[in-house]
Amino acid sequence: MPHQNVSDPEAAVEAPRFDVACLGESMVTFRPVRPGRLADVPGFDRGIGGAESNVACTLARAGHAAQWISRVGDDGFGEYLTREIAECGVDTSAVGRDASRPTGIYFRTAGERATGAAPELQTAGDTAVEPLAEVAYYRAGSAASAMSPANTDAGTDARILHLSGITAALSADCLALLCELTAPRPGRPLISFDVNYRVNLWSDPAEAGATLLGLARGADLVFVGEDEAQAAWGIGGDPDAIRAALPEPGLLVVKQGSAGATVFHRHPGEPGDLKTYVPALGVDVVAAVGAGDAFAAGFISATLRGLDAKSRLRHGHLWAAAALTVPGDMAEPPSRAHADHLADLPDEEWGTLRLGPGWTMTGAIGEVVTT
Repeated sequence: MPHQNVSDPEAAVEAPRFDVACLGESMVTFRPVRPGRLADVPGFDRGIGGAESNVACTLARAGHAAQWISRVGDDGFGEYLTREIAECGVDTSAVGRDASRPTGIYFRTAGERATGAAPELQTAGDTAVEPLAEVAYYRAGSAASAMSPANTDAGTDARILHLSGITAALSADCLALLCELTAPRPGRPLISFDVNYRVNLWSDPAEAGATLLGLARGADLVFVGEDEAQAAWGIGGDPDAIRAALPEPGLLVVKQGSAGATVFHRHPGEPGDLKTYVPALGVDVVAAVGAGDAFAAGFISATLRGLDAKSRLRHGHLWAAAALTVPGDMAEPPSRAHADHLADLPDEEWGTLRLGPGWTMTGAIGEVVTT
């Protein structure tokens, strides 16, 4: 079956209830109350962390109908996760409770996980790269790792179903679920797939690369960083080479570090690819986490609105800048009017933007730091 037309999300299913359904594990995150090694800090603040739930929460905050699909333990941490995500405006009715498995948790310091260059800095302009995070996961045997085709009814009532490679690494059942969801079938939602290669979740790099490539080939919209393509597939520094390895998706977004991002796209009925590049913004980074998920959410939001490829990339950069200029993993996205105004700037004005803390909360549209 040919891939769905990502330029027209409404063509995927009739009258879906949700704009986007996001499937994946979310965990309770513990961050040190002060800088230092995990061995040395005296205490931790609690939050939520999960690539797919981050995307769902950000889209819901922007006014989209978003659903999070997962499983949590029948415990206090599962209750906390579900409540916090629901309070962002996300539908959690498809979250299952597992009485025999716990909710996953993890502890982390500042910085980004090991995946080559930090993907969350790919839209950070000329900012410095922060050191890698120290991360301790306690997710083995978690409720979410037991997701399978038998117990998870995923995304059939959404225009777009968003997945990530993290889920594929959790268990054989999770991988089977993703393989089923990315397989061609009549009436499936448009499949968005963020490669999200996490080195420490895979025991065999060769298996990881083959698995992630296979899943990406089954998707309609794929996000991958040049660093991830190098680490997982040995392809780096050339978006065209990544496209050659992934010719199937109707939309392929290659994030190119501080340089910007390129999207390969095609119009229905027309042969060959179109290629659009948009440079990254200058950003005064507060915390270098969460921008990869925010970029995906911004691009998906613009896709749902039917905007052109250049605007989709610019919205991705803007939403990523919102995450980079606040503490924590998630930020309130810019208002639609504010983001549209900035996304419509002439190229020379876009190139002079520099966004700092508080830019999304400015009263006047376009009131940003420029250089």
